[in-house]
Formats: sequence, C-alpha cells, structure tokens
Amino acid sequence: MDFTNRGPQAAHQAPAHGTASPSGHKNKQKNGSSQAAKWGAGVLGLLILALVVGVIVVIGLGGKKAESAYVKKDQLQAVFLQTGQVYFGDITALTEDYFVLNNIYYLQTGSTTEANASADVSLVKLGCELHSPFDEMVINRDQVTFWENLHTDGQVAKAVAKFQTENPQGQNCVDQSAAPNSDSGVQNTTPTADAATEEESTSGN
Repeated sequence: MDFTNRGPQAAHQAPAHGTASPSGHKNKQKNGSSQAAKWGAGVLGLLILALVVGVIVVIGLGGKKAESAYVKKDQLQAVFLQTGQVYFGDITALTEDYFVLNNIYYLQTGSTTEANASADVSLVKLGCELHSPFDEMVINRDQVTFWENLHTDGQVAKAVAKFQTENPQGQNCVDQSAAPNSDSGVQNTTPTADAATEEESTSGN
C-alpha cells in the first residue's frame, strides 16, 4: 500500500471546530470599529447640537437685560411721576405693573415772598403727614415717566445720609426737635400746634 500521499493531504485538512480563521477575525474587528465610529459620531453630533442651542439661548437672553438689574442697591433712586412730583428712596421691587419704593423723601416748595419771586425748596421725609403713611409706596408703572440712580455725593443723597445719622431710630413725629430744624436739610411734616388748635376749634363749632 502507498502511504506517501498521506502527509500532504493531512496538511490540507480543514481547521478544527471552534477555531476562527484569520479572515473572520479581521471582519469582526472591522465591524466593531465601524460601530464604535458610528457611536462616536452620534455623540459628537449631539454635543455640537447642544452647544449651538446653548449659544442661541445665551445670545437671546443676554441681549435683553431686565430693568430691575439697573437698580443700584447701595444708592438712592429718584422716581419721576407724570404729575411732576419726584420721590426719592430705595426701589425694592420693580415689575411690569408697579414700583415699590421705601425710605421715601420728596421735595416741598415754600414761597419766601408774597410775590412768589423766589421759593424755598426743602427735602421732606415721608411719614409724619396728617394721614400717617407707612414708609412704603406702591406706584403704578403707568404713572412713572422715568427713574434714575443717584450719586452718593449729590445734595439729596448727602442730606438723606445726614438725616439718617442724626436720627438713628427713625423720625419722631411727636418730638418737634427731632428733625424740622435739623442741619441735615431734611424736614418732617408734623402738623404744628397752631394747625392742631385750629382743627380743634373747627370741630368744636
């Protein structure tokens, strides 16, 4: 019997079961790499989209600054009304419908001559009027023409600061010596004794 051909034939036998051929292994590697590349491209696309949306939102919001952001908390504000009246104080709230003003002062004009040739302007602290208002005012927005921040070295700001220094407990509407004759330049509006006497006589009649 001729066994000489067995050697070469054995060399060409099919690979054993369970072993991967080199070409199949390469195909799996290629498939895995392509899937990873697709996944990475998808994530990168989502990141770019999120970045673009974020930039649009920032530009849109940053272009319109809220009005309340202009209020300087460490300074006084002046609120000008359509009636011509001006109130000084701290804007503590500002909405589309109203302003809230605290620590309120206003100007009062008194003529110095009978012919009204000149006028004496004084700064008055709100609170001692006949109706005894709280030191807080809610102003309808449609009544406001404009408002502005005041420098701390201005005459109004200096007078207010001096008044607050002289009256650390706040104004005293009963004690006439508290502020009407104060050097700060700020006056209370406490009714005088003559006005009270006149009111009593009127009610008695």
